[in-house]
Amino acid sequence: MFDNLKKYRVILASNSPRRKELLTGLGIEYEVRALPDVDESYPETLQGADIPLYIAKEKADAYRSVMESGELMITADTIVWLDKKVLGKPENREDALRMLRDMSGRTHEVFTGVCITTTEWQRSFTAQTEVRFSELSEEEIVYYVDKFRPMDKAGAYGVQEWIGFIGVENISGSYYNIMGLPVQRLYKELIKIDN
Repeated sequence: MFDNLKKYRVILASNSPRRKELLTGLGIEYEVRALPDVDESYPETLQGADIPLYIAKEKADAYRSVMESGELMITADTIVWLDKKVLGKPENREDALRMLRDMSGRTHEVFTGVCITTTEWQRSFTAQTEVRFSELSEEEIVYYVDKFRPMDKAGAYGVQEWIGFIGVENISGSYYNIMGLPVQRLYKELIKIDN
């Protein structure tokens, strides 16, 4: 598999352990390169799926100046979208508790924007997953936040963790998208390159 990628040095531009795990699961040889302090702000006029796609492209542009010929870079950004607002990474414990209370008993959307970039071209796409949480008790929310400390996760939760086991009622779309990388769609995009 991936004979078409042999001419490229594949780079995952992310410090996310979940993205590393998912890309490794595809069986692609790659290296990690993460620039510090890439700007993740976006215009306030953007909505939903347009936000992580914009940020993924901004991340790619930040790396473009240091890319070499023959490199293929993957950048991604994931947001949780509820009530037409982004639930990003929580600022502190109270913020994490608030986010989970807001999502309890409701459906939210997870959007990931992915950008595949070389020095010659760029392709991008977004993935959308709907996630329905059951009613979470205050005890469950506090237990999860205090035990798992989800401060590095959009929406203050990891679907692959305890909260996902006990709280996720229904998923429509890619499970792996919720973890931060829609690997099935990424696979389809990668095998099309130069074919």
